[in-house]
Amino acid sequence: MSDTDYSKALKSAQKELQYCRSSGIDPMLPALDDILLGKETAGTEELGIIQVPAEFIVGTVSAARANLFTRSFLPLAQEGTEFAYKWEALCRSHLEEGIRDAVRAYEYMNRYYVAEGNKRVSVLKYFDAVNIPARVKSILPVRDGSPAVELYYEHREFIRLTGIRFIECTEQGSCRKLLELLGKEKDHVWDDREQRMFRADYYRFRSALEEISAGRMRITGGDALLAYLEVYGYEAFRGRTDTELKYFLKQMQEEVFLKQDPRPIQVRTVPEKDRRPSIIDKVISVTEPSILKAAFIHDASPAFSSWTNSHEKGRQYVSQAMAGQVETRAYFDAMSRDPYDVIRQAAEDGNTVLFTTSPRMMPASLRAAIEFPSITVFNCSLNQPHRYIRTYYPRMYEVKFIIGAIAGALAGSDPVGYLCDYPIFGQIAGINAFALGVQMVNPNTEVYLEWTTVGGPDAARERLLAHPVRIISSIDQVRSNDTVHRTGLIQLDETGDVELAMPQWLWGTYYEEILKRLKNHAMQSEYKGSTKAFNYYWGLSAGVVGLGISEHVPPSVAKLADLLLESIRNGTLDPFRGPLRTKEGTVLENDSVLTPEEIIQMDYLLENVQGSIPKYNELSDLGKATVERVGVKPALKDTEDKPQ
Repeated sequence: MSDTDYSKALKSAQKELQYCRSSGIDPMLPALDDILLGKETAGTEELGIIQVPAEFIVGTVSAARANLFTRSFLPLAQEGTEFAYKWEALCRSHLEEGIRDAVRAYEYMNRYYVAEGNKRVSVLKYFDAVNIPARVKSILPVRDGSPAVELYYEHREFIRLTGIRFIECTEQGSCRKLLELLGKEKDHVWDDREQRMFRADYYRFRSALEEISAGRMRITGGDALLAYLEVYGYEAFRGRTDTELKYFLKQMQEEVFLKQDPRPIQVRTVPEKDRRPSIIDKVISVTEPSILKAAFIHDASPAFSSWTNSHEKGRQYVSQAMAGQVETRAYFDAMSRDPYDVIRQAAEDGNTVLFTTSPRMMPASLRAAIEFPSITVFNCSLNQPHRYIRTYYPRMYEVKFIIGAIAGALAGSDPVGYLCDYPIFGQIAGINAFALGVQMVNPNTEVYLEWTTVGGPDAARERLLAHPVRIISSIDQVRSNDTVHRTGLIQLDETGDVELAMPQWLWGTYYEEILKRLKNHAMQSEYKGSTKAFNYYWGLSAGVVGLGISEHVPPSVAKLADLLLESIRNGTLDPFRGPLRTKEGTVLENDSVLTPEEIIQMDYLLENVQGSIPKYNELSDLGKATVERVGVKPALKDTEDKPQ
């Protein structure tokens, strides 16, 4: 050991003190006693002697010991003190034979606090130890439903299955997604061989990530790994060399760095205004092909999916509307095989714009966007923080609000019903907007909510009919296995369902507006000027959604609907202007409107909605697959709580 090790550590400690104080950061170690003061806990659990990731050891148990070290466990006592001599002796012991004695620590919320062995931890961290042996007792937080506590228990379950403690993710549902991307069954317990292989792969990945990021990385290794696996899959991770991992990470580094942005998504609610082409645009247009080639890639066939059929009609519309400017081609049933193969084929066929029309194709779409950087890729979904891909979806909640007003006007003293398919981003806003429309014209009317992906559409309808409802907001489009014969807003009648109003998904107009802006380079310009993910969330003002009203709606109610339609279209009415009250009684806004991001991410129901957001295990297989990609947080929870 060099005699200067302690002096080097002390100098580093003094630099850290200076930096923390100038940055307004507490430079000292936190004390667990202070953290737990006044907090109720749910008991303790002995973990025995385990290998604790050094980076997760962040404090001491007692405040009396905390002042001897900086927040990085660097020593603060002056040279020549008894503390310094003992620290140097531990240095010699570590270099000559290794520190074998386990420290004693408490774990709370996935962080570790030292009860005995602070100097050992300090020395081992000074020498960049990856893991430190410790005899650990866990202090369990009360499971109060808060995001932080739920995430903690999700990590505990991940550790129970895998034995891996050095992975940490920051979003609920990430641990389950990580296991899925690693090809593991949900309840599979890893053996020693699996743990060793993953540990070796992960630390190679972590090393490559640190080299690529050059100190810019501020997210957890777990979040970075999740982003990597979502693009390339496990085969591009397992057993790869440092060189290979660095190559893959360089290709997608913007995607990883985007995870660090607290607001990674830029929501565009209106199309950018048409502009005159710049000189650069004119130069580019000379070298570009005169016809833009666009591929529409679907997860199913239009013969068996009305969703696919509606997008296919949109493609046919835009082919005619932009004849001579755009050439389109459709690819069907991508999910019946590897969707990436279909997307790659579309790219190799010479298409420079790709529309993938299902959120289930997001992973394959993202990989293609990274591997074919000259191609522009769009995925039909919402709230997706991916830098290399753009998403699009219509603001259907505007139309749902008007349909709710029609339902409320015709319901009288009866409640109304609402059928929804998936608890995903955007759909919850539709439910709440409908409920607000009902409430606006009929303040005491309740909305009964059921889900077609819980037991099937027929069962959901039967559950609704158990209530005295005469008017139902049914699903917008019928799938091949559905037996619901009417869509949109319907009125139950002895002779059959009467259609009152129908939301219109104007995909042809949506695609035309996008392709026009790609042709004049408006979208390219706005995208290059940003570092965020782009979500296009256009609505009535862009003409990409509409409302059909049948002759069965009384003229006075139809007139009200037309007034609301025009008011939303010109911006004088916003369905989500407060005050808004949730089912739990929380007031969200008093006299202002929700932002587009807040509307997209709604994961709660308003006060006049009777029903709940279903949990993951209650959903059909298709429902689960969709929710895994774009589901709201309550839908990602299992029906039964995991054991602690």
